[in-house]
Amino acid sequence: MPVPAWLWAATIAALLALILLDLIIVNRRPHRVTIAESARWIAFYIACAVAFGTGVWIFGGDDQAAAYITGYITEYTLSVDNLFIFMLIMASFAVPAIHQHRVLLIGIVMALVMRGVFIAVGAQAVQRFSWVFWLFGGVLIYTAWKFAFNNNDDEDYDPNGGVVRLVRKLFPVTDDYHGSRLTIRQDGRRLLTPMFIVIVAIGGADLVFAVDSIPAIFGITQDAYLVFAANAFALMGLRQLYFLLGGLVEKLVYLTYGLAVILGFIGVKLVLHALHKNELPFINGGEHVTWAPEISNWTSLAVIVTVLTITTVASLLKSRRDTRLAAEPAATESTTPRSAAPEPTAPEPTASESAATGSTASGPADRN
Repeated sequence: MPVPAWLWAATIAALLALILLDLIIVNRRPHRVTIAESARWIAFYIACAVAFGTGVWIFGGDDQAAAYITGYITEYTLSVDNLFIFMLIMASFAVPAIHQHRVLLIGIVMALVMRGVFIAVGAQAVQRFSWVFWLFGGVLIYTAWKFAFNNNDDEDYDPNGGVVRLVRKLFPVTDDYHGSRLTIRQDGRRLLTPMFIVIVAIGGADLVFAVDSIPAIFGITQDAYLVFAANAFALMGLRQLYFLLGGLVEKLVYLTYGLAVILGFIGVKLVLHALHKNELPFINGGEHVTWAPEISNWTSLAVIVTVLTITTVASLLKSRRDTRLAAEPAATESTTPRSAAPEPTAPEPTASESAATGSTASGPADRN
């Protein structure tokens, strides 16, 4: 849908206001984020996303609203999978709990900026070149294959690799944290703190995530405004989701398979759209492939919600079953009666003791 410049400006201003509110209220002092606090903020951000979707439905119609909701759910689900990497980074660099929320907030702001650039470039590309849909579709199908058959990639992720290793080589880094400071002056020279390295690692992870995220949502809608809004609202709630879920993310054992199905579905949708809009001369003589169906936004929404529901329920059932099976051996051991202890027996006499006893017993008889 055509979006006037003032609406873009108002949306960006509203997002900046939310970030400022987060900085003032939540980050007024370093503290350990509680589950209750995280739940309240997640409810607030979801309410903001729903309110925005209601506005899209009122002014843009049903189809645009379905595209936004589908994009938002897809981006939010991809963000949940990315939380494992964030946890790995926090653990690898031993980030103090009272500073983790600030690290995540800075990382989210960086992600918003980077994804904004990707979205601007992607929107221009899909408008000018139909072959971009082939590229995006191929990326998503390949990513889906990796999720399905190489779902231990997160465990192999090295937080100290790539850009982080380069920064450590180029600049001196202190061993200890100095609050939330990124640099300090020590012995007359400027040093980076581990907090700076953590921010770099989070930013690098955000960049990698965008490679999967942006093609996925462009497979749902090519409206740059809806793409940006769905990404922004999904990212805004990511920080609180990190503290709310914590170790619970590991219980979603089938999440990667669900994401594989979702990304594969969107990839196929992009390929079908590429056929429908085909301009490549070696495919159908450069003509549109009219038999290629277009998958509607409502169909996409139904498929994604169904896959997520099945994935979540199956994961929770398996987690509950594994917990029950792990508890059964311990319960069996605690209820099994202990056998009565055997009565102590006298030790067998040694050879020397036997000989001594024999000589003592035979002594009087010999004298007789």
